[in-house]
Amino acid sequence: MSAKVAVVVPIHDQEAWLPAALESLRHQRLTDWECVIVADGSPGDTAAAAAAILDDARVTLVEDAANRGLGAVLNRGLDLTSAPLVAYLPADDVMHAEHLAALVEALEADPAAPLAVTGLRHDTDRTTTGRIEGEPLQLVQVMHRRTADRWVERDELTTDDLDRMLWDRLLTAGPAATTGRVTATWSSHPGQRHRLMREPWGGINPYRSRYGVTAPLRFHSTAGHLHDEVEHYRTFRERPPTPRAPDGLRILLVGELAHNPDRVLTLAERGHELHGLWTDRPLWFNTVGPLPFGHVSEVPREGWRDAVRELAPDVIYGLLNWQAVPFVHEVLSADLGIPFVWHFKEGPWFSREHGHWPMLVDLHTRTDGVIYSSPELRDWFHATVPASRTRPSCIVDGDLPKAEWLMGEQSPRLSERDGQVHTVIAGRPMGPPSEVVEELARHDVHLHVYSEKGHAQMREWVTEVRRVAPRHLHLHPQVDQEDWVAEFSQYDAGWLHDVRSTNGGDLHAATWGDLNYPARIGTYAAAGVPMIQRDSHGSIVASEQLIRDLDLGFTWREPSDLLQSLQDAERLDRLRKSVWSQRDRFTFDAHTDQIVSFLRARSS
Repeated sequence: MSAKVAVVVPIHDQEAWLPAALESLRHQRLTDWECVIVADGSPGDTAAAAAAILDDARVTLVEDAANRGLGAVLNRGLDLTSAPLVAYLPADDVMHAEHLAALVEALEADPAAPLAVTGLRHDTDRTTTGRIEGEPLQLVQVMHRRTADRWVERDELTTDDLDRMLWDRLLTAGPAATTGRVTATWSSHPGQRHRLMREPWGGINPYRSRYGVTAPLRFHSTAGHLHDEVEHYRTFRERPPTPRAPDGLRILLVGELAHNPDRVLTLAERGHELHGLWTDRPLWFNTVGPLPFGHVSEVPREGWRDAVRELAPDVIYGLLNWQAVPFVHEVLSADLGIPFVWHFKEGPWFSREHGHWPMLVDLHTRTDGVIYSSPELRDWFHATVPASRTRPSCIVDGDLPKAEWLMGEQSPRLSERDGQVHTVIAGRPMGPPSEVVEELARHDVHLHVYSEKGHAQMREWVTEVRRVAPRHLHLHPQVDQEDWVAEFSQYDAGWLHDVRSTNGGDLHAATWGDLNYPARIGTYAAAGVPMIQRDSHGSIVASEQLIRDLDLGFTWREPSDLLQSLQDAERLDRLRKSVWSQRDRFTFDAHTDQIVSFLRARSS
């Protein structure tokens, strides 16, 4: 005879938590349950962690060798059980003694309810009798009637939104029943799946690295925008490989590839053979492999030293941001006898803050060559790490987009339609101050901000600007590269970071904002958008020098200066043409030959 309740226990790399969860199940007042523990390619010893309960005939352990994702694991649990009611017990949560009984009683009291919800203890000592504020319904707090519905699996959508994965579909049959009681504890810790998925805690690349995902993802966290790698990179992935040229290099990419990872395909398209060895601790924007656009062979992290020796690349190309420094330094320190080039984008202060500074110094003094992202960053390192002056070097911004994204024609500008000025921020709103936005709004200058992550991460700024300029702040979702030209060319000007430099020309007083080229420069250039840069005359500011040298935009000191420039239609039109005519130089393709020449010179 079937049990009344099926309890599905998913686990991946949380064996330390599992015994407490299973003990809480064993002590339920309701004993008419069956349980299946599904280990989803877990690296731990799940059988040992569950040993105390495995002699219970109600319990089954299933261990899958490969990780398939939460949705697949939960569906496997549904398929391996038959009870008419289904509950869930993540390995890091616990049920209180009345939990299953309370949920069953709620469903029996409301025969039309498709599921029942109980309250939780969470975040150490907080409680709720329903949803945790800002969260979907948690697995441990729900019991539902068995239906033909299944959880959304990884190949369809990867998300931390459990409502989208199943609950919303179940609730189309009617409202949930509630127990009104707190009968379970939802744990809070850094290893949780939802934290690994949500920016800035995690994101698509930490998720890919943690679970060893090899296929392109359709990934949408509750804190960010949809990353559809399946469609976005399809044409690159399906493109036939370019045969290695007679003089083609075998290049081992080490570290991570940041915001515009597909740029490295320009190396492959010139007949060079690419391999990748990646950091296992990326942040959300640190792209790591297996790469969703293909054409880069993976070197396994386990036993990577022997694998690299066997591969025998012509050159190791280490890159790009501070998060990659520890692993790239580890590869350098292995002393494999392979020429090594280090390409650094951002940012030395973060390396200091996180204890990586000695490693970063080594990468600038012990490698066979260094590529800097701006002349100012090179000069800063030469002043701060004098020994770096002896290393051969060149300058290329390391995170430029691929030229193929410069597609489409410019759109009519919004200002041509309504006679008002429209400015844009592509990405996080690193300024301008709310009082500047307020002053501009009085003269009908609008500010459009793109990026769900940016809205969330800069919430205080958004809230304040919305208060002072409610009709002139417009929030938009993220725009992928294929739509850059059509979308951003609608605007009269684009904001760079609001750098108010006080270094007075002293490199030792410079900050990261002074030395960096913001990634959005390439975005604006693609669409022909003039750039707005604060005037820090007398100080060293890389982006300010760039837009002055290339006539890419204008600088300002006071809001009145800014307003005057934004209302000068003739000047804006000239700048727009200037930016549009130079946009190719802000692609990685324009600098690939320079990089190849530098790598080749180091490898010879």
